[in-house]
Amino acid sequence: MRIVASRPPARPGAGRPPVTPSAQARLTLALAGAKAAGTASRMLGVGGGTSFPGIVARRIDPRVLQKAAAASDARTVVVTGSNGKTTTCRMLAVLAQAAGLRVNQNRSGSNLLQGVISAAVRGTDLRGRMDAQLLLLEVDEATVRLVASEVDLDTLLITNIFRDQLDRFGELYAMARKLEEVIEALPASATVVLNGDDPLVASLAPQARARRLYYGIRRAPGGPGGSAGSQVPEHAADTIRCVRCQHLLDYRAVYLSHLGDYHCPACGNTRPRLDVAVTAVRPSPEAGSEITVATPAGIFPLRVPLPGMHNVYNAAAALAGEIALSLPRPLPPGEARDAMAGLRPAFGRLEEIQAGDRRVVLAFVKNPTAYNATLREVLARPGRKHVLAAHSNTVVDGEDFAWLWDVDLEQLVPQLASLVVSGTRAEEVWLRFKYAGARPEATQVLPGRPAALDAALTATPPDEPLYIFAGYTPMRELRGIMQRRGWVRPSWEE
Repeated sequence: MRIVASRPPARPGAGRPPVTPSAQARLTLALAGAKAAGTASRMLGVGGGTSFPGIVARRIDPRVLQKAAAASDARTVVVTGSNGKTTTCRMLAVLAQAAGLRVNQNRSGSNLLQGVISAAVRGTDLRGRMDAQLLLLEVDEATVRLVASEVDLDTLLITNIFRDQLDRFGELYAMARKLEEVIEALPASATVVLNGDDPLVASLAPQARARRLYYGIRRAPGGPGGSAGSQVPEHAADTIRCVRCQHLLDYRAVYLSHLGDYHCPACGNTRPRLDVAVTAVRPSPEAGSEITVATPAGIFPLRVPLPGMHNVYNAAAALAGEIALSLPRPLPPGEARDAMAGLRPAFGRLEEIQAGDRRVVLAFVKNPTAYNATLREVLARPGRKHVLAAHSNTVVDGEDFAWLWDVDLEQLVPQLASLVVSGTRAEEVWLRFKYAGARPEATQVLPGRPAALDAALTATPPDEPLYIFAGYTPMRELRGIMQRRGWVRPSWEE
C-alpha cells in the first residue's frame, strides 16, 4: 500500500510579481538583520531566536514574509486549531522527511506572526532563497489570516476548535468564521484538511473552491482516553449542537470531548465521510497506541508512540496532511511506522524531566479539553500525585480563568498527596482546588515560580514524580528555571 494524493498542489509564488532590485535590497537587509538578531539572542542566552528575528525583519521590511515565500519553490502547509498543533506538525515533519523532503518549520511552537517570520528567515539565504521543499508552519488561530494574506498556502490543516482564551479569540463561532474566511479565499489548487469528528470544523466553508480532506476515528471500541466508545459528550464539551439548526446532536460514539461520530436528528446534518479514518485503537505495550488507519490507498497499522486519544487524532491529522502534500515519493506504511517510532513528546507535553534526584512530568494545559485529557493520562498512572499547578493571566495565556471550573479536578483530589499553586493568579487557582476538595494543610500558595518549583520538589519523595500542570507563560518560566539548572535543553533545541 502506498499513500498517494489525487492531484499535486500548485507551487507557492505562482503568479507573484518579480521582486524589484530595491525591494530585493530591502529584503536582504531584513534577512541579515534578523539572522544577526537570532545569533545574538542565542549567544546572550535570552532566547533561541524563535520570535525576535521576526520582529527585527518585519521592522526593516514589512513584506519580508511575502517576499521570502514568493521566492521559494517550497510547498507551504499551515497547521492551526485549538489543541494539537505542535505535535501534529512534528508528526507531519517526520513523515515528510522520511519521504525525502527538506523541511523548514517553527518547531519550537512560536506560532504568532513573528515566530512564523523567524522560521522563514532561518531557512533562507540573504537573497531570500529557501533551502527547503516544505515550509511547515504551526500558526495561532487568530494569526492564520495574517499569514494567509502574505503566503500562498498549499494546505491548511485545522485540528479542532475548543473553548480557548475567550477574551482573546472570542467565542467558538467567531473563531470559526475567521477560519472560514481564510478557507474561502483559498484557490482550487489548495487543500484544506479538516477534523471530520469536530462538528464545527467539519462544517467550515462548504462552498469553498479548495479540495477537502476529512480525517477522524471510525468507531474504535475501547482504547486510551477514557471516552472512546461513549455516546455522551463530556460535561465540558463545547460544540454539542448542530451548526445548521442548533438542535442537540446525537452521537453514535464520542472519542474526546465533543469529537466523534455525530448526527442531527432534526435536520439530518451528519459527520462527513472520512478520507483518513482510524478504525481501531489498542494500547501499545511500548507506550502510546497501536492504531489501524484506512486511507484512500488502503488500510495499514501504525504505532503512535505518544499516549492519549488526543495523540491518535494528531496522528490521523498528520497522515491526512501527508496525503494532501502529494509527496514525490509516496511513503510505504513500514516507513511511516519507522518515522513515527522515534517521536518524543514536544516540550511541555507530558515531558519527562530528571530534576536532580527527582522526576518531573511537565504538562502544558490551557483549556478544559487539554487539561481533562492530560488528567486522564496522569490518573491512569500508579501512585500518589504530587502537583504543582501554575497559571498566569498574561495576554498569551488569557485573562479569564472561568474555564478552570470545567476541569475535572475533583477526580484528581483523591490521589493528591501534595499541592503547590503558583502564577500571577495563584489564589484563584487555589480557590478552584479548594472547592474540588483539596486539603489546605497539604497545600502551599507561592506565586513566585522559582520558590514554587523548589517547594513542590521538596514535597515530592525521590521515588515519586512531580506533576506540573501549567499554562503557557508559567510553563516556559518553569522550564527556563530547569534549563538554567541543567535539567533540560533549551526548548528550541528539542
